[in-house]
Amino acid sequence: MSSDILTILQSQAHTFSKGQRLIAKYITEAYDKAAFMTASKLGKKVGVSESTVVRFAVELGYDGYPSMQKAIQEMVLNRLTSVQRIEVANDRMEGQDVISTVLRADAEKLRQTEELLDRQEFAKAVQAILDTDRVYILGVRSAAPLAQFLGYYLNYMSTNIHVVTTSGEGEMFEKIVAIKPDDVVIAISFPRYSSATVKAAQYCRSAGATVIGLTDSRLSPLGQSADFVLEAKSDMVSLVDSLVAPMSVINALIVAIAAKREQRLSKIFTSLEKIWDEYHVYEKQVTDEATGGTLTVAAAKDMSFVFVETPNMDSN
Repeated sequence: MSSDILTILQSQAHTFSKGQRLIAKYITEAYDKAAFMTASKLGKKVGVSESTVVRFAVELGYDGYPSMQKAIQEMVLNRLTSVQRIEVANDRMEGQDVISTVLRADAEKLRQTEELLDRQEFAKAVQAILDTDRVYILGVRSAAPLAQFLGYYLNYMSTNIHVVTTSGEGEMFEKIVAIKPDDVVIAISFPRYSSATVKAAQYCRSAGATVIGLTDSRLSPLGQSADFVLEAKSDMVSLVDSLVAPMSVINALIVAIAAKREQRLSKIFTSLEKIWDEYHVYEKQVTDEATGGTLTVAAAKDMSFVFVETPNMDSN
């Protein structure tokens, strides 16, 4: 079903029974809370049975209550203010262990993303990046760290990577005004979708560039503005946008591109390792022969240990 559930409720309101009107009224007025209630809890809240709630979902055209609940949740992600997010998160986690709740939610989003992500679309996105000489990466607000992380690694594989994380529309367009048809744009946006990123992606596509959208749905504002869509499930936890699954997709993207440019990267990192060592970019790790633990070079010298460097080019 593509219609907003509130629109469906409004259009079918004249057909509802007394109990169904109570359910519809609560969803309409408190959808932020209804989105995370079980059928049983929602029924108790409005004074009807669990079976009445389940039948109501089916009569609206959903496969069952979980499908209707998912529709409410998707709407919620786009509409909640920051204050409402805090209230919803507190309701969801009341009496629960925060660590377990958050980690399990992230694990579930990873599972859903693995099932959802189109492998052919992913392969086309990788090839588009490999075939271009210039890549723009757009990501603002909570998506900015994702854009920066992707840009950090792509910079090892290309000399023409442009990361744009400014959230002002004017500044955004100043950064991408030179976009050309041969360029590739990787735009990243999740609920609540950044209008600056969406508008920039639309502009780039109209200029002939290939747009790869990393977002939660093909039907999202960014998904509809992209040539290739990499779908990753996100979630909201209080004020935090949980972007574990999108980060994992970015990791997969980097690994896939690196595999295609293995020889080039080997040469680059051979040179870099020498430079990093000469200018002491990273702390050298040494083995404490007595305990089997590790020490920094300074500590090892103080204790007169003989050490062997273990290079780690991925250290932060």
